[in-house]
Amino acid sequence: MNDLHIASAFDRDLEAIQAQIMKMGGLVENAILEAAISLESRDEERAETVRKADKAIDALEEAINEEAARVIALRAPTAIDLRLVLSVMKVSANLERIGDYAKNMAKRTGVLSQMAPVNDSAAALRRMAKEVNRMLKDALDAYVARDAELAQDVIDRDAEVDQMYNALFREFLTFMMEDPRNITACMHLHFIAKNVERMGDHVTSIAEQVVYLVTGTTPDDPRQKADKTSLSL
Repeated sequence: MNDLHIASAFDRDLEAIQAQIMKMGGLVENAILEAAISLESRDEERAETVRKADKAIDALEEAINEEAARVIALRAPTAIDLRLVLSVMKVSANLERIGDYAKNMAKRTGVLSQMAPVNDSAAALRRMAKEVNRMLKDALDAYVARDAELAQDVIDRDAEVDQMYNALFREFLTFMMEDPRNITACMHLHFIAKNVERMGDHVTSIAEQVVYLVTGTTPDDPRQKADKTSLSL
């Protein structure tokens, strides 16, 4: 009976932590979309809201880590349960990094709004960010449902984000060569594109955690990055 009590207490603790993960995920999803929209619309006020909202994401990660550490200390989880708790910490760390990249995107909105637009780059970045956001939603859904198949689909889709990044990278190089006046704006835009590409990497890491939780092993084939660029502007 005592073991059952401990098990039920652990389950309640884990459910509470995972509820915080989903809340954090919702905030991060919103940050990605709002940052991309503010960039395209050159809405500095909206961008500032994204920057300020990042504090709530950071606070949630800290709370999740503290609660996970408390559970480990008090519940002495079995190996399988410990894997669940550690996965929560890894997921929250990835979400925090994605939030940071969204904040960085928002930071550059003010600078870019003072410059002439470079073709439809902002719209292309928004489309790229929306794809990452869809991947994140699916990765979190897979995490809750313990759906390894959906998680693997998310992992596979990261190549599409890399391809979008590569196309933008080539466009920025072309714009800079055609007109030196585009160089500063393109450097900022490339920085944003690279951040969005890295968001995709962190989403993929969340999906890989799901595969590991369900199967006990990491995905068989190492991810083949489709990002072929080597130049860092």
